[in-house]
Amino acid sequence: MDDKEFNRLADTTLAQIEAALEASDADLDFELQHGGVLEIEFANGSKIIVNKHGVAKEIWVAAKSGGFHFRRETDHWVDTRDNSELFNKLSALATLQAGESVKLN
Repeated sequence: MDDKEFNRLADTTLAQIEAALEASDADLDFELQHGGVLEIEFANGSKIIVNKHGVAKEIWVAAKSGGFHFRRETDHWVDTRDNSELFNKLSALATLQAGESVKLN
């Protein structure tokens, strides 16, 4: 995948995450910042950061429980360690951090 395709896919995915966060009933705030950085803040003050990493052509997630890298495979972003899908993993991480159910898929 070239840089243009990566940016298109990553930007689309970040927009999908934003829409899923907006549709969730969870007590959280979020902001997509310039450069493809999505900051999710929970009521307890903790944050999850989701950003696109152009050099590696990955989407990175930083949460209290650790850092995760997702690479595009076929039509999904999958964790480079355990092959879990981005939206499923992000839902689990957000649920853990928020202390309430957060479904993003």
